[in-house]
Amino acid sequence: MDKNFERTLVTCALPYANGPVHIGHLAGVYVPADIYVRYLRLRGEDVLFICGSDEHGVPITIKAKKQGCTPQDVVDKYHNIIKHSFAGLGINFDIYSRTTSDTHHRNAAAFFRRLYEDGKFIEKESEQYYDEEAKTFLADRYIVGTCPKCGNEGAYGDQCEKCGSTLSPDELINPKSALSGGELVKKTTKHWYLPLDQYEGWLKEWILEGHKEWKTNVYGQCKSWLDGGLQPRAVSRDLDWGVPVPVEGAEGKVLYVWFDAPIGYISNTMELLPQSWEKWWKSGDTKLVHFIGKDNIVFHCIVFPSMLKADGTYILPDNVPANEFLNLEGDKISTSKNWAVWLNEYLEEFPDKEDVLRYVLCANAPETKDNDFTWKDFQARNNSELVAIFGNFVNRAVVLTHKYFAGKVPANLKPEPIDAETLSQIPAIRKSIGENIENYKFREALKEAMNIARIGNKYLTDTEPWKVAKTDMDRTASILNVSLQLCADLAVAFEPFLPFSAEKLRKILNVGISAGFDHRAGEEGSIKDNMFKDGESAALHTSGGVQSEGLVLSWESLGNDVILPEGHLLGEPVLLFSKIEDSVVEAQVNKLKEAKAANEAAAKAAEVLKAAPQKAGCTFEDFEKMDIRTATVLEAERVPKTDKLLKLTIDTGIDKRTIVSGIAEYYTPEQMLGRQICILANLAPRKIRGIESKGMILMARQPDGKMRFITPEETLTNGAEIG
Repeated sequence: MDKNFERTLVTCALPYANGPVHIGHLAGVYVPADIYVRYLRLRGEDVLFICGSDEHGVPITIKAKKQGCTPQDVVDKYHNIIKHSFAGLGINFDIYSRTTSDTHHRNAAAFFRRLYEDGKFIEKESEQYYDEEAKTFLADRYIVGTCPKCGNEGAYGDQCEKCGSTLSPDELINPKSALSGGELVKKTTKHWYLPLDQYEGWLKEWILEGHKEWKTNVYGQCKSWLDGGLQPRAVSRDLDWGVPVPVEGAEGKVLYVWFDAPIGYISNTMELLPQSWEKWWKSGDTKLVHFIGKDNIVFHCIVFPSMLKADGTYILPDNVPANEFLNLEGDKISTSKNWAVWLNEYLEEFPDKEDVLRYVLCANAPETKDNDFTWKDFQARNNSELVAIFGNFVNRAVVLTHKYFAGKVPANLKPEPIDAETLSQIPAIRKSIGENIENYKFREALKEAMNIARIGNKYLTDTEPWKVAKTDMDRTASILNVSLQLCADLAVAFEPFLPFSAEKLRKILNVGISAGFDHRAGEEGSIKDNMFKDGESAALHTSGGVQSEGLVLSWESLGNDVILPEGHLLGEPVLLFSKIEDSVVEAQVNKLKEAKAANEAAAKAAEVLKAAPQKAGCTFEDFEKMDIRTATVLEAERVPKTDKLLKLTIDTGIDKRTIVSGIAEYYTPEQMLGRQICILANLAPRKIRGIESKGMILMARQPDGKMRFITPEETLTNGAEIG
């Protein structure tokens, strides 16, 4: 740790609680952050790891409306899914709370109030788009129209995803509501704005001059925004879901989610450590690091620091090591299209393979540019690296020790130069792992850790203890002693990366691990309702705490020539990793193919509907000629030698008649029996496949291409006229 810092506060971007976490989130934010925190703890440093669910904003209200529930129902569901998914992957937050907590509502309101009373906001009225049908002002993302630059008819009010242009709602041609599809009106509304332009000079000096060490992708995006000039940004919006704006005349307004969410880091720290939270946020000897994804760079490097600067009492981030995006099988991850690998599903479908995902996501981390996850690469890295290199070396060393020395670490009775040469490589690897982690280069750090296993395998191949044992047990003892020291090195080196496997290896070696400071118990008076309780904490904090009995390893153990002493009894050998078969990854690939096929079918159906123009106008007299009535299906059967036709016998209330309809691909004969439908009764009869059909069933085509009946809201008398 830097000599000027006494402690490190690490935050992770708050995941939005309107869906589960996927591998893109993990690779971009949470796995790197957990590696960093575990490394600091392993070094015995004082570190606090903060996260929680972001639970306010328009998307959550929209989801609630679609699902017929409350916004609280939505966030409760996904908060729990996300929280337990992180625990399942060993992401060991000190607290995982939420922005709907009472602590956060009080703190966010107080933060706003301090800036408001200090005159740090601009108050102004403006005209904004309003959806009269949905009775709400719309965020830019929920306004759609035609892009003025490329003609794309599905452009959003903030961006056209077809040509990539940044837009404003006023630039869209024929803007409409994405909620109701209706026309929009403009209404005057009052809001408070953070004048970012007033902080532009300070930000240029603080970032562009003071933090040239930041990752190039982070520094470059900040420079682009600052060079383009900053504008005031609204901190409030018209909505009934969120933290109410705590000033008179602000009824029906809440804090904008971008303003409220980062304050959640502070709130969650308060919740965990109500007596000592200020030393983590207001003491100059605390190092603050934000782990985020590329889409959050501006908020964490420009907006949130400006908020903290406006308050004047908080420390600023020392680093914001944002990653780029992870793609999936060559395509951009899309939650709306279900083109994703969801963490909660992975944990169910791949039990005991948490570390395989951690390993692959770290090895493929999009640290400076977008990267790609494929299931074939996932399988190859598991089988060729974890199983064949790491697991193979440990298993050979431990099994041979049990075979020749009853599971006890043998003495180094007959050393040779190759032994010292092999062990002498580890201190440099330890130094490289540490430097790379401290500089947020986790892929390189992981490679270095795996090099210890490569060195071990080469050493066993070169020394061949299974052959030497036939003639020289003293030399065999030395070879296995060195091999077991390398196994102990692996148990330390992989603790930040693969905590479940490192713990498994420590049980094999019969050792513990020192994990430094532990703040997870919180303080007396802290609110623990949103934290993990009892049995959950063990899963959440794998390898946490300090082992007080027996042999305990630490970061300082890594690279020592003697870590496991002579005579130390090992545990039983078990395989650290197992192969993943072709059928397993093929099932995952097929799952994605099915999602893509479903999306393509829906898009095609939507395009068909979109392409169907309104028919030519008709007069009221034309409409009066149509005799539309209710009817009930009495009998139904397939028309022989056809795939789409059903022959229906219906009761129209006037008569019983036959209608032939092309609905067999959507409904079976059994599904039709007893169904009440609407028909055009006076359509001229026509013969279809030799069957006289008298009338037409009224149906509507859905965006997915499927046909659905137009049916009465309640059962009516057959023959009831519609008009």
